[in-house]
Amino acid sequence: IVYEDGDFAIVDKAQGMTVHAGAGNTRGTLVNALLYNLESLSSINGKIRPGIVHRLDKDTSGLLVVAKNDAAHLSLSKQIAEKSCKREYLALLEGVLKEDEGRIVTQIGRDTKDRLKMAVLPAGKGRCAETEWFAEERFKNHTLVRFNLKTGRTHQIRVHAKYLLHPVVGDKLYGYQKQRFHLEGQLLHAFRLTLVHPTTGEVMSFSSPLPDYFERVLDLLRKEERI
Repeated sequence: IVYEDGDFAIVDKAQGMTVHAGAGNTRGTLVNALLYNLESLSSINGKIRPGIVHRLDKDTSGLLVVAKNDAAHLSLSKQIAEKSCKREYLALLEGVLKEDEGRIVTQIGRDTKDRLKMAVLPAGKGRCAETEWFAEERFKNHTLVRFNLKTGRTHQIRVHAKYLLHPVVGDKLYGYQKQRFHLEGQLLHAFRLTLVHPTTGEVMSFSSPLPDYFERVLDLLRKEERI
């Protein structure tokens, strides 16, 4: 728990932890931990997802905001819908992006060939997904990229990274099956979260350092590949 008051909590989720119960995942979830550690959670999403305003994939690490009452939940959800809540991620991508920054706007929905995946779909299908990206550091065969989520579709950054033809390192679902670094999941970390306090109106920003396994890969690349 990075921060907590009467309206919300900011939590730093570890890679490998599922946010809430689903098919085959009922124990060891973030919701289980929240119910144990927090006195109250909003009821808007029912018993399976109490307090959950937005999600992170199981193997994505980093910051989440959790609502402790319904009024706060509605305020935070509105901020996400209106794009005033800023969610920033760092990811290591395969290959070298030539441009310094870009903006991706596509439709995302279920992959028609594989129901476990999401995919970029033709116009008129799926839901609009918008992502901004900025190249932070380049290596010989990789790029460290900062992503700013404008919408929150399932697997959005991972799908958009694949759409750029530069999938996230460690992502076997959307990227390469053969992985050099023997990771437990993708190198994708929600490192900064900025929001407006539901009660006071204060703009608040929270940050989370990169996990050790992410830093180790970057250190290795800086020694071998930095350009």
